[in-house]
Amino acid sequence: MLLKHLKLKGLQPKTIEAYSRAIRRVGDYFDYQIEHLSEVDLMDYFTDLRETHSWSSVKLDLYGLKFYHEHVLKTPWVAPGLIKPPKGQRLPDIVSVEEAQRIFAATRVVSYRVFFFTLYSLGLRLGEGLRLQVGDIDGVRQRVHIRDSKGNRDRLVPLAQASLQVLRRFWLIHRNPVLLFPERHRGLQAAASTTTALNAEGVQRALSRVIGHCGLKKRLPLTACATATPLI
Repeated sequence: MLLKHLKLKGLQPKTIEAYSRAIRRVGDYFDYQIEHLSEVDLMDYFTDLRETHSWSSVKLDLYGLKFYHEHVLKTPWVAPGLIKPPKGQRLPDIVSVEEAQRIFAATRVVSYRVFFFTLYSLGLRLGEGLRLQVGDIDGVRQRVHIRDSKGNRDRLVPLAQASLQVLRRFWLIHRNPVLLFPERHRGLQAAASTTTALNAEGVQRALSRVIGHCGLKKRLPLTACATATPLI
């Protein structure tokens, strides 16, 4: 029942998994008797959870339980204001144009090199870049349609002529009719017909290796907004 509600509300797959995991975890804790939990029960649960999990996990369990109460049990949340995670924000290190050039030059795999450049030049998150499709690139209007962005929203971002040329040349290499960054484990011929994009973990590992090779000591996210000339 919970899974049906999660899907019908249009939540992202990662959110569905996180909320489902939250209900499984609280179910294990209370021997699957979770229909009539009191504020005291929830206080005990979240106190114990905080001893073994991060604030991120605590928040996801909280949101998952609230969703379960509202949409499955049809009952009000019994513990408003129970949890207030500490507020804090870590700012990523800034990547200069020169450092970005070093990263591009040190990336030997073409797929990764173009992917890093695309994220950097368009200011995209990792998942946004992996979900890019050929039809999202509007060369006439010089913009890119970013789908399923943060908050389950779409947005448009400007597309520089240099970035457009890079993406066009890269597409001529693999010629997949749908995916802009198809996985290439089985070679170029398979890349033209695959329905699977580059692997997120593989992309992150590749970036870590390149950063180490360049000797950069920064905490680099796979997103930034800047102008750089690609070395491809």
